[in-house]
Amino acid sequence: MKTDYHIHTEFSCDSEAKMEEYVKQALERDIRMLCFTDHVDLNPDDYGYNYYNPEKFFEAFRKVKEQYGEQLTLCSGIEFGEPHLYADALKCLSAYPYDFIIGSIHWIGNMFPCQKVREQYSAKEFYTLYWKEVLSTVKQGGFDSLGHIDFPKRYYGEIYYVEPEIKEIFKRLLDGDRIIEINTSSLRKGHSETMPGKDLLQIYADCGGQYVTIGSDAHVEQEVGADYEAAKSLAEGLGIRQVVYRERKRVVL
Repeated sequence: MKTDYHIHTEFSCDSEAKMEEYVKQALERDIRMLCFTDHVDLNPDDYGYNYYNPEKFFEAFRKVKEQYGEQLTLCSGIEFGEPHLYADALKCLSAYPYDFIIGSIHWIGNMFPCQKVREQYSAKEFYTLYWKEVLSTVKQGGFDSLGHIDFPKRYYGEIYYVEPEIKEIFKRLLDGDRIIEINTSSLRKGHSETMPGKDLLQIYADCGGQYVTIGSDAHVEQEVGADYEAAKSLAEGLGIRQVVYRERKRVVL
């Protein structure tokens, strides 16, 4: 069953897409399960700081679910930035009836991997700082799936890591019964592999990782379900199974 478990709508600061338009596109593409996962950004330097409104999100979500819920499965979620820094806020939001929560690292302090930062920090230097934040967030928990684990690759076009550090991240993640996603957005931005790619996924599998979620990270409705087949094939080739979440519980497809 084709799914998309990472989608942004007008309730994210960087999207204007309507839920209903995503649904229409999904039905045309035989996608049978969608999860809307709008940004929750609490870093004051992020232009989406405090943009997300859960009440307005659920008001729209209930309407589209009432209208289309018999044609496909619609789920509610968030992509919560830097969970280890805003644990209390995440706990409060978790009281809402979300099906799924993605935890992501976009910021290192006041640094985002924009061009100015890339001019000051090499990929190795930035990733060295980035992996420390990822480790802190997997220790903290509070989410279901770790989003685009090698996020800086989207901007640097390359990846740097030390395998023992990556293994510690995966082991901590799995010890908390959490998993990672395969995010396909990098393929649309001209990169040759998903986030993560095969090498990191192999380490994940070697550490005992059995499951992934798959998401397009769409910000416009035309991107829904993009490169799903590539992500699924990659996972299956490594013996990793795709899952979804309903009411914060993992469901193997």
